[in-house]
Amino acid sequence: MLTLRLPAQRAQRLALSGQRRAKSLYGPRYPKEPPPRTPWTVRGPPPGAPLPWYLRKVPPVREQFPELDVVTYEGKLHRVPWLAAPRHPKWEREWHDPWHDGGPRVEEMASYKQRPCYIFHQGTRMLEGVKQALWLTKTKLTQGLPPQILSIINDPANQCENQDERVQNAIYHARFWGSSEEDVPIETYCPVLLEDLLHLCRTMTAKFPLLGKRMFAQDHRVAAAWERESTLLQVRGIHGKILNATNLLQPIASKDEILATENCTLETFYPVLPTIDLREVNAYHIKNDTGFQEGYPYPYPHTVYIAQFDKIHKMRPPQLQGKMIMFAFGNALAKAKELYGDEPRVLESPIVVQTVATNGQHFHFLVFQLNTTDLDSSNGVKNLAWMDGDQLLYEDFRRRPVIKKKIVQIPAGIHGYQPDTFKKFLALYLHGVV
Repeated sequence: MLTLRLPAQRAQRLALSGQRRAKSLYGPRYPKEPPPRTPWTVRGPPPGAPLPWYLRKVPPVREQFPELDVVTYEGKLHRVPWLAAPRHPKWEREWHDPWHDGGPRVEEMASYKQRPCYIFHQGTRMLEGVKQALWLTKTKLTQGLPPQILSIINDPANQCENQDERVQNAIYHARFWGSSEEDVPIETYCPVLLEDLLHLCRTMTAKFPLLGKRMFAQDHRVAAAWERESTLLQVRGIHGKILNATNLLQPIASKDEILATENCTLETFYPVLPTIDLREVNAYHIKNDTGFQEGYPYPYPHTVYIAQFDKIHKMRPPQLQGKMIMFAFGNALAKAKELYGDEPRVLESPIVVQTVATNGQHFHFLVFQLNTTDLDSSNGVKNLAWMDGDQLLYEDFRRRPVIKKKIVQIPAGIHGYQPDTFKKFLALYLHGVV
């Protein structure tokens, strides 16, 4: 047995030594010198020093041998894997096509500036959500709605006739009656439910005639610019539907409460930058625009309504609440600069703007009061905001019942209806009239 095993072991050793020799000849070569230190690896070689051989990019064959006649598959009229791809000169149009015009470089634009501007638009999702929005707008947040809104909620005279039944009919219209699809998508039922609830609020005009002095604007655009600790910021873009009125809402906080905000310290979120997730641009115009021309009969912003059903820019509740704060602040700041000018100051009469946001099931309510346009420093008077978020209008909706073993486990219809949510919705609509 030993005479047969020894040649086999020897042949195995010879095969292994041959593999090592082949690997050393044709495998990856390792540098003999010690590897560079971490700062050299991260930052690259010193100026003027060439890259090591294992980091150099091999130039194409056409650059190594420019006189080489490359065989391409141009005449084949189809791709051939073992032939080179043909190179054609860039085709230039003899006429100007605005749909296929690359445009000038950013540095060549008339609006180009060295100083960058950070823009918040309707698709921005802030990493820190509410905290980041409060710091950018120099605002102090209070959880819950202000007493003026709560007094409207608690008064039974400020409710619609058969209110709960009509709200549930609006839910049925959005989730069941308004579409023949088996599973109605959110982009279908969310705007329908918001419009039905607003229509229910407009029926209160017979009881409160001053509600007729208001006007809705769809796809409203706003633009407002300000500086925050030497950083130029802007809020601009389409944010949904806005309700305008013929006069401003009365201030929520008194002068003593406004002056007391000087002792408030804004919460920071170091090491995260305050401008994270905001769009940095160098070609921009500094613009403050309310979105309406001079002479518009309903010039004052009342409430902003946001239907958040975008599947591309999905937002968590803190991010959606931050978006509410930014657009309420943007509308208030644009109106303040129109009334008082661009010079930073503490406003004699604060501007109040409300915001309601929903995804078709959860509702968020905000009341924002702009007290100052001096936003560069974190000292001094702060703005105020009251937030009541994550309010369910209903917990679940079933188009068909869930049946197991011929027993109805979950019936069809609305489950977990919360009547207080629509009371808050209606109270914000009636604010300024009641």
